[in-house]
Amino acid sequence: MSKRVLIVGGVAGGASAAARLRRLDENIEIIMFERGGYISFANCGLPYYIGETIKERQNLLVQTEEGMEQRFNIDVRTHSEVTKIFRDTKEVEVVSNGKTYREKYDYLILSPGAAPFVPPIEGVNLDGIYTLRNMEDVDRIKEHVTKNKPNKAVVIGGGYVGIEMAENLKHIGVDVTLVEAADQVMGPLDFEMAKMIEKHMIDNGVKLIVGDAVEKFEKKNDLELTLKSGKKLNADMVVMAIGVRPETKLAKEAGLEIGERGGIKVDAHMRTSDPYIYAVGDAIEVEDFINGVNTLIPLAGPANKQGRIAADNICGRESVYKGTQGTSIIKVFDLTAASTGNNEKVLKRQGIPYVKSYTHSGSHAGYYPGAFVMTIKILFSPEDGKILGAQIVGRDGVDKRIDVIATAIRAGMTVYDLEELELAYAPPYSSAKDPVNMAGFTAANILKGDMKIIHADELKNINKDEYFIVDVRTDVEFEGGHLEGAVNIPVDELRKRINEIPKDKKIIVYCKIGLRGYVAYRILTQKGYDVYNLSGGYDLVLAYNMKYGEGLKLNDEMTRFEPMEEKKEVKPTGNTIKVDACGLQCPGPIMRVKRK
Repeated sequence: MSKRVLIVGGVAGGASAAARLRRLDENIEIIMFERGGYISFANCGLPYYIGETIKERQNLLVQTEEGMEQRFNIDVRTHSEVTKIFRDTKEVEVVSNGKTYREKYDYLILSPGAAPFVPPIEGVNLDGIYTLRNMEDVDRIKEHVTKNKPNKAVVIGGGYVGIEMAENLKHIGVDVTLVEAADQVMGPLDFEMAKMIEKHMIDNGVKLIVGDAVEKFEKKNDLELTLKSGKKLNADMVVMAIGVRPETKLAKEAGLEIGERGGIKVDAHMRTSDPYIYAVGDAIEVEDFINGVNTLIPLAGPANKQGRIAADNICGRESVYKGTQGTSIIKVFDLTAASTGNNEKVLKRQGIPYVKSYTHSGSHAGYYPGAFVMTIKILFSPEDGKILGAQIVGRDGVDKRIDVIATAIRAGMTVYDLEELELAYAPPYSSAKDPVNMAGFTAANILKGDMKIIHADELKNINKDEYFIVDVRTDVEFEGGHLEGAVNIPVDELRKRINEIPKDKKIIVYCKIGLRGYVAYRILTQKGYDVYNLSGGYDLVLAYNMKYGEGLKLNDEMTRFEPMEEKKEVKPTGNTIKVDACGLQCPGPIMRVKRK
């Protein structure tokens, strides 16, 4: 006798489970219920439809009801909400078009997803305030921007959806302000890495407010927002993108076990506390691959894998889910930010010892046109060098580097293994020593004792009487800004000026990104000095200390780029000097300008 499987919810988890079930068993009876009108759509693409990067609405529909039924012989029922589960009789209650009925199941898969979190703020239900989760939401926002052509919008929340909405509203000419309650955008990134993204957003015209939250909404001529700081904002529309909460009402009412983080509790086979009910996707708690603690990580990739695993087990194939490491990536105007594994915040919270290091590498060979700097932060175990997490901000090649490191984490590799990876190289694509190799070299140097480091966030706590700070950049760079109390001795002059450095103090050396600092470190340490290299260089100091309204001094090489497309030739005037600085690393560009 064939099995009967009911699936609650489509999109990533539910739709992948349905397709996998059919591929494994042609005789199984599959019924999918979706309370909305679309069973499978590209919810990650919704902001880009608002911003007109994706022109056709139809392109957002990954699979239609008719297509699913025809190809996979699945009974798809849209506008049908499952409202109750009767575990004793193995039935569900369905409400559709005003009618209520029941359906029996042998197995039930729950894929309800997560809903946008909307806090109980005064006036939050006023017209013109939107959330973005599904096709119905995107249609409402699209209609608003098409008909009303808003001048001003406020986006509440600096996560993935919030940043993508801010960017895409800017693309269609809207004046955008983004408000984030935390002290940074992009929670998966650590503070200093997020600041590079914030600087770039501001460069591209987004007004950014961090460390503040909305207290109330009022409808006057337009929408007026009062923030907790007392600041007032006006807008023609508001997008709430504070975050999501797992949809667990159905599971709770059925008596299924809920985890400590508020998601449906499942085992490695995706089974709930009821052996005939499985759950997948954003509604469930998953095991963090790094620290083993249950958590909520709402990502499309894991949801698809979980749907497949649930289907395998229902069909008698033992299949297990080995945890989520949270690999994610986002486009922010010309920049890309990506992360995998745990960040510092999580490692500290879980009490996991770690070491961190930073490298700034070119996306490909510097002598080949179009190379851009990427900043890689890597977190690793002080005992054996096992990689615990990584974050990358840059323009080109970020995606492939984060994927290499994500694969290394999944394989349990160490920073020593990163040194040994043999990665594809040709000048347009990489360097002979790939940025991933460079991250491994730097981290391994720290663990081997070849380099002692100090971090930008530690500088404020040092006893300045114990330390002597040497800036090994050029005099031109030094004049443009430096650490308080630093003495400028360019690295190429270090040997002949070494008597200027006291032997009775700890020495901190730094350059722009850390490379010249490392060369200086090796010279001084072999001369008997107690030396520390500033990891990530002066650029990281600027990132940590970035304050709004102060000209936002931050390394423009990391955050602002000329477009790659060919530009019209500019005819030089009598006062114009043309300088070719293509591919030059620091301090090359500034020195070439000085020489000219």
